[in-house]
Amino acid sequence: MLDTTTAESADPEQYDVIIIGAGIAGIYQLYRLRQLGMKVRVFETGSGVGGTWYWNRYPGARFDSESYTYAYSFSEELLDDWNWSEHFAAQPETLRYLNHVADRFDLRRDIRCNSRVVAARFDEAARHWTVTLDSGEQAVTRFLVTAIGPLSAETLPRIAGVQDFQGQSFHTYRWPHEPVEFSGKRVAVIGTGATGVQVIQTIAPEVAALTVFQRTPNWCTPLHNAPITPEEQARIKADYPAMFARLRTTPGCYIHNTDPRGTFEMSAEEREAFWEKLYAEPGFSIWMANFRDMLTDPKANALFSDFVARKIRQRVRDPAVAEKLIPNCHGFGTRRVPQETRYYEAFNLPHVRLVDTRETPIERVTARGIRTSDAEHEFDIIIYATGFDAVVGAFERIEFTGSDGRTLKQKWADGPKTFLGLQSAGFPNMLTIVGPHNASTRCNIPRCIEQNVDWVTELLRTAQQRGITRFEATEAAEAEWSHHVEELADGMLYSKVDSWLTGINTNVEGRDVRRILQYQGGAPAYRAHCDAVAAMNYAGMVLS
Repeated sequence: MLDTTTAESADPEQYDVIIIGAGIAGIYQLYRLRQLGMKVRVFETGSGVGGTWYWNRYPGARFDSESYTYAYSFSEELLDDWNWSEHFAAQPETLRYLNHVADRFDLRRDIRCNSRVVAARFDEAARHWTVTLDSGEQAVTRFLVTAIGPLSAETLPRIAGVQDFQGQSFHTYRWPHEPVEFSGKRVAVIGTGATGVQVIQTIAPEVAALTVFQRTPNWCTPLHNAPITPEEQARIKADYPAMFARLRTTPGCYIHNTDPRGTFEMSAEEREAFWEKLYAEPGFSIWMANFRDMLTDPKANALFSDFVARKIRQRVRDPAVAEKLIPNCHGFGTRRVPQETRYYEAFNLPHVRLVDTRETPIERVTARGIRTSDAEHEFDIIIYATGFDAVVGAFERIEFTGSDGRTLKQKWADGPKTFLGLQSAGFPNMLTIVGPHNASTRCNIPRCIEQNVDWVTELLRTAQQRGITRFEATEAAEAEWSHHVEELADGMLYSKVDSWLTGINTNVEGRDVRRILQYQGGAPAYRAHCDAVAAMNYAGMVLS
């Protein structure tokens, strides 16, 4: 690995591998590289481990995958000694779990918190990366692994006056660590994506007045969460081996698998009965276990969208409000589906108001609240549930400079170009876990993270055993993979919709052109591609 015998003893520190990020991916990657005896450092921006579950402390934050399917699978002892309290665990429990993992495997000694990476530059002559922190400190590593997450670059709305507000305000991703008092407060929530839905349904009963500013409604379906009983706990633990094997066979690594039947192979009565069954089931069953053509056939999708629209109208008392909460610019499942618990019923409360910003746009944030085209609203608290510069945004917040002096941001200006979603030509010795064009961005993410990390670990084991000091994807392999990803997406209805899944974000300048960010062939096919590359001596890469 990296020869440190001639390195100066003081600065910079030298490593075999540097990992950026101590979330689910970074924690597991550190654990696996420890097994190889490598010298590893993890740099983490936050003051603790957990990634997504460290930052997102907003009210109502919780899993939309079943807790036991989301947990790490690499350790039988870890599975045995952790009991999830709910089928869909809340953020505090998930953060406790990840801290438990860090402590159980003594990982903290290689994790440096409060250390934000601002730049990384590859030195061709030395075949290593120099990583720079916001403190100005530097470290050198042979190999660089990014574990920065697909939803970690939060965005505030491009609205004038955001800094003028005199009350409390925060983006959901940057939620305060200290409690926020809602009782008796006038609260605004901007945004009705998955995060906004969780916040709104949670705080609505607590506040004096809640105003929801909605630009684009989403198709939301019931989570149907419940505590895990002792009997269920015993069944879950006994089923772990079979369950994880089953998860490897489904397209998104969920416990739900696509129904093999087509929408129009059924009678209207059979369809309705099947959809009623899905609507009553917990989690993503309604999205992931629906008819096989629901996300590819516009007519099938429209039929099911009508079914969910009827449900919304049944649950919201005011017909005018119900219509505003029903999407008319995209079909069900073509954006990520927010899972909810009495979200629609929140709009039946007398102190909850919905403002459609397509009818009355927000003009600016003022010292006392928010001014729209028809009124000024006064608030004590403004919550920005305005999402993320998804998948590529976190990469652009770090200046990665490759072997030819070009930055990754420059290379990806017209959209990401990758090989397997794990590498990019011109950036040797750099591996992008959960990067663009990777199956993990449309997946029960820890399942796909484990696949990514295991593949990266075997590549680094190969480098260790063969004395390889440089590897890089070829431009030809990258072009072929990127084209394959785009071809797969072309048949999917989601690729025709403006959303973070297609790289559209009106809060970020330049994010107005659709780009394919995800591999759509399903996790089993993605795993097979990765395994085939490794089996053919890492075909598509140059190792030296």
